[in-house]
Amino acid sequence: MGGVLSYSGLSTKIRAMQSRLTTMDQFEEILQLSDVTQVAAYLKRMPEYSSRWDALDENTLHRGQIEKLLKKSIFQNFSRIYHFANPEQRKFLDLYSKRYEIRVLKEVMTNIFDHRDTDPVDVSPYREFFRLHSNIDVDRITTCSTMEELISCLKGNEFYIPLSKIQEHETALLFDYGMALDLYYFTQIWNIRKKLFKGKDLEEITCTYGEKFDMLNLQFIQRSKRYYNMDPASIYALLIPVNYKLKKEEITALVEAPSYEEGRRIFQKTWYGNKYEQLTAANLEEFYNHIHRSILEKESHRNPYSVAVIYSYLYNKEHEVNRLTIAIECVRYGVQHDEAMRYICNS
Repeated sequence: MGGVLSYSGLSTKIRAMQSRLTTMDQFEEILQLSDVTQVAAYLKRMPEYSSRWDALDENTLHRGQIEKLLKKSIFQNFSRIYHFANPEQRKFLDLYSKRYEIRVLKEVMTNIFDHRDTDPVDVSPYREFFRLHSNIDVDRITTCSTMEELISCLKGNEFYIPLSKIQEHETALLFDYGMALDLYYFTQIWNIRKKLFKGKDLEEITCTYGEKFDMLNLQFIQRSKRYYNMDPASIYALLIPVNYKLKKEEITALVEAPSYEEGRRIFQKTWYGNKYEQLTAANLEEFYNHIHRSILEKESHRNPYSVAVIYSYLYNKEHEVNRLTIAIECVRYGVQHDEAMRYICNS
């Protein structure tokens, strides 16, 4: 799947798209604006949004509409890359796109558990993506008012079985359904990566996803013990069944550590505790995004003609939208500049 020839055109395309992402200097400028209308006008002048937003009147755009437009840009850019990709590269994009399906399913499930009606307009950012890249009827699932209806709508889809298994438990919560989707997706990525990739692509996918899954497991162990006081058996059931740099015996020791101090001591001896000196059991969440972003940037610069450049761009695009959403909220509520920048940098 790798190689300069197969990636040269796509890499050039993505580099051009990457150059249009919001910079930290631009975030600084956005935070100097006085209201959401000024932010909308600012975004309309940016190359990333100008062509699609040119006909919109910033004076009539409210915060929710801007956030939907930003979210829609993720899916539009994914489709642009997919259209430009060759059949081999589309295998990765098809795999990656499942995270978008899961995102929408989680939104629908949240509405169901909150006993709210799902406004069809809420899925407008996703509709075109689902038409092109999914076999889920997004308009149909948004009419579901119970989990039984939703799961029935998913018959024939790969997410039907993992959700059906959770449905068998009468006490199943929203968290359980969401975790079932995540575990299914993460496990699938790990199990089929060797069938989809080879050479440098396989090496990079193994590295980026391997560290991601290890870090997510470390976060979950830390949170479940520190905040929820969960017993070891419950923690094991919810961990991603993947071992990369984090050894099975280290996971066992962390899960069954009798105290927070003992868990911290064990963590410092792991590969992650040794590699990242500033990383501790207490600041895993804060460092997670930074570390994952650093891994992707390193791999995409080291091998610009590989799957890493696709993954890195999609990741950065999603985080750009998250950061812009935070910036808009900070402008709206008058959050102090330094505090707002901390929120943005940590997202």
